[in-house]
Amino acid sequence: MLLALLSGCSVDSVGSAFGGFGWPEHGISLQAHKMYDMWIAATIAALVVGVFVWGLIFWCIIRYRKRGDALPVQTRFNMPLEVLYTVTPVLIVAVLFYYTAIVQSDVDKLSAKPDMTVEVVGFKWNWQFNYRDAPGAEAKTVASTLGSTDVIPLLVLPTGKKIRFEETSRDVIHSFWVPEMLFKRDVFPGNVRNSFEVTLDREGRYVGRCAELCGTYHAFMQFELVVVSPERFDQYLAAKRGGASTPDAMGAIGFTGDERFAVTTRPFDSRRTGQSWNQSGTVAAGK
Repeated sequence: MLLALLSGCSVDSVGSAFGGFGWPEHGISLQAHKMYDMWIAATIAALVVGVFVWGLIFWCIIRYRKRGDALPVQTRFNMPLEVLYTVTPVLIVAVLFYYTAIVQSDVDKLSAKPDMTVEVVGFKWNWQFNYRDAPGAEAKTVASTLGSTDVIPLLVLPTGKKIRFEETSRDVIHSFWVPEMLFKRDVFPGNVRNSFEVTLDREGRYVGRCAELCGTYHAFMQFELVVVSPERFDQYLAAKRGGASTPDAMGAIGFTGDERFAVTTRPFDSRRTGQSWNQSGTVAAGK
């Protein structure tokens, strides 16, 4: 049975799982690193308790195994032991609760003056990203990116900046999720604006998804997060504010060809016609 179980595991997958104890190791924000550290500390604490308990179990099995027909000495209670297994779990839970509250408060903390604000608008079944001049519903949009059936929307953001996300939905509940951020937040319709902040510290391109079942094409509701240096982001935003399209603005900061579009995911054919549509909106071979 063990051989059959291990045959389904690769060296990479086993190393990755044990390297982070099941938690993704490659977070891309300062908040993700803090959550990762919390997870590792909690898992190590659980393993210490587990090893102690397993040791006691096996010690009892070996030490007090049956050696004859004589009835062993019966003990009604052991006050020190009962105090130990009552106080110890309470202390463990208290410590875990304390550090969990600290990390959670830090992840949810909103600064008075973030470096930039992005309004995330979810709708069936795509995304709109509005770059705002300040936090709050009364702020003005200075540039925007709108996704469509044929083109995956790009959310371009800089490293090293406090970025405020303000989320709203035009119809039903969605959920804004980039797996590498190790964090997601639901997007509600109406006057509810869910807000959170991140500080990204790793450049790259990452697929984003809706993580709340929102209807027929929920699985197609994707976007791409593009993290660049602050200098390149300033050039990108300047191009967008000057009226450039998102592909043209991506070209202005050095991306060429298909790199100007999403590379981590691609549009799905929601027309059910047997044809596939590429990033530029032209019909490709039937798939």
